[in-house]
Amino acid sequence: MRVTLLHDPAHIDFGSDNYAGAHPEVLAALAEANGGHVTAYGGDPYTARLRSVLSARLGREAEVFPVFNGTGANVLALQSMLPRWGAVLCAQTAHINTDENGAPERIGGLKLVAVPTPDGKLTPELVERYGVNVHDEHRAEPGVVSVTQSTELGTAYTVAELRAVVDAAHAMGLRVHLDGTRLANAAAFLGVPLAALTGEAGVDVVSLGGTKVGTVFGEAVVVLEPASSEGLLFLRKVDLQLASKMRFASAQLLALYEGDLWLRNATRANRMAARLRAGLEPLPGVEVTQPTQANAVFVRLPAALAAHLRERWHFYDWADGGEVRLMCAWDTDEADVDAFVAAATEFAAARAH
Repeated sequence: MRVTLLHDPAHIDFGSDNYAGAHPEVLAALAEANGGHVTAYGGDPYTARLRSVLSARLGREAEVFPVFNGTGANVLALQSMLPRWGAVLCAQTAHINTDENGAPERIGGLKLVAVPTPDGKLTPELVERYGVNVHDEHRAEPGVVSVTQSTELGTAYTVAELRAVVDAAHAMGLRVHLDGTRLANAAAFLGVPLAALTGEAGVDVVSLGGTKVGTVFGEAVVVLEPASSEGLLFLRKVDLQLASKMRFASAQLLALYEGDLWLRNATRANRMAARLRAGLEPLPGVEVTQPTQANAVFVRLPAALAAHLRERWHFYDWADGGEVRLMCAWDTDEADVDAFVAAATEFAAARAH
């Protein structure tokens, strides 16, 4: 049976890097993993290989738990790192606080302590201010600092910034979780290996991204410090994140991280975001609101211009005052960006006359 194509495969949007399909090399890896019988629930050779690959890639011996999605990875990771009365310190704009509904609280049973930041990044000073354990039964005790790399505002912690936050957290007896759904984009922007932002930086547990950088589905919880996490083997099942045919999640992540596909995909997405910013920034009434360091452009557009562009492309409002988020993906190319910029330029020129 042939499925009728229901979308234009040539159309590229700027709503999210989740809009993109899977990379052909990932699809090839899925096809190669298909056929025959292997042990279910992670007892397969692909998952075993993934543990070895990610241990090398992240710079420390790792325990690896493939899951279905990023929210599941974050909830599982944080749940395993905290007692029932514990709290998680995060930026106010962090994905766990803004875009995971109530999953950390309702599924994970966690208390989030969300800290305002201008650029989505925590600092040692913020950790020291908000991460204090006062041993007061009337409040949840901070036990984990969760950093997002790259952040929800498209900014990236430098190696030094990340290490300073990790050191401050560890000095206070707090564990460190890294939401790395766009970790590849941060590493590509900084020009550093993934290990520099994970194992070598002292991060304890990582939620490692797959979907936003080219998989069909699949992320992974990666434990770099065994003493910081407990019960993941059981929690993954309890929280409905245990895949029976885990080889297919692991094979996709292997396609990304065994070679350099993660880096190629992230580099392209970042480069397209930089090109998009450069094209939009000179236009009258356009104001870029955040540094463009990964694959996101945060920009204020005049209302009429935004409405005109939305006749052809989809993208999200971010804040009041006309601020929007434009995302580039692994499959965004120069022609896609140039068409968007040309449409904006032509509309702005017509309005000026």
